[in-house]
Amino acid sequence: MRDQSSYPPPPEDVLEIGAPEQFAALAHPLRQRLLFALGHRPATTSQLAEQLDAKKGNVAHHLKVLREAGLIHVAETRQVRGGTEQYYQRTARHMVVAEPRAAGTAAMLAAVAQELDLSPAETHLTLRHLRLGPAQAKELGEALTKLVDEAKESTEDQPVHGVLVALYQQALPTSTTSSPQRHRTHETTSRSHKTSRTH
Repeated sequence: MRDQSSYPPPPEDVLEIGAPEQFAALAHPLRQRLLFALGHRPATTSQLAEQLDAKKGNVAHHLKVLREAGLIHVAETRQVRGGTEQYYQRTARHMVVAEPRAAGTAAMLAAVAQELDLSPAETHLTLRHLRLGPAQAKELGEALTKLVDEAKESTEDQPVHGVLVALYQQALPTSTTSSPQRHRTHETTSRSHKTSRTH
């Protein structure tokens, strides 16, 4: 495969997720991992199957679902012995879900859990519960987002690292709805509150 820099960037910079088929496509851990894998360079079905240690037929099926949902597209086709080879690419560099749904969030967390389990290097996973006012929660969310968005990437020959950041208000029991609001943070590609983002 040719160098990543020789491929054009994804057609869009940001894609806002809102269609039912897009939410359905995000509700599977392998499809989330495929989107993760396609975040840096286009790849073929065979390359993705090898990278994710998955069966080629299974990967092909999930790529079809992602393509039909408009989350990936064919960046290039090449003639190889025995047929045509397709290189898939995300349709956008960033995918933003304004109102995440439980199935998609669970799938993303499951995908991250699989990646953590397979990571060959030391991983960092932190969970803290903090009491924060609305202004404090907003400030923390903006700071976490800025930290991730402005992180500088290294050269192409360095390993890819995953970063997941989430800030959400903890649900309170119905019997204590009058008590002060609490926010908690799980630091471990998500946006703050009711927005998730995949890089």
